[in-house]
Amino acid sequence: MSRTLAFEKYTREDFPLYKDLVSEDQIMKYISGKGLTIKQARKKFDSILEINTDPVLGYFKVIDLASGLLLGDCKLVNYKKDPSLFEIGYLLRSEFWRQGLGTKICQYLLALSDSTDNRKDVVGIIDPENIASRQLLLKFGFQRTFIGTEDGIATEKLIRRQAGAS
Repeated sequence: MSRTLAFEKYTREDFPLYKDLVSEDQIMKYISGKGLTIKQARKKFDSILEINTDPVLGYFKVIDLASGLLLGDCKLVNYKKDPSLFEIGYLLRSEFWRQGLGTKICQYLLALSDSTDNRKDVVGIIDPENIASRQLLLKFGFQRTFIGTEDGIATEKLIRRQAGAS
């Protein structure tokens, strides 16, 4: 079944949806290792709302257009360790894994990146054990630039270089 996706920025009223999404261990396995507590979810959500004041960049709900169901979320933000790069990321409820939705989300984020600033390289940061996310990034032309430990967490970084970018 092919789903049509909608992408909407999180707003203050979306905290219950966000909390429900990120509290599941399976969903958060490759992001934080386990689901977030209410306190952790609130802190992260408040930071998301700050980022979402940007007119273009931010964190987006991934919604199935036909049903209105929240499938997951995604982000296109300035990378906090190097603002000359965009960072993309996404998460999906486990029942929607392996349905090609990661590809659709990646297409959306990269198109948004290109339309926002087509000179900026894009980084994807994943858990090295997340083979599906690595394969997806490689499919979109990302190349591994780092694998190791960063801030005490196993980390793999892949970058998509823009044509003419350094």
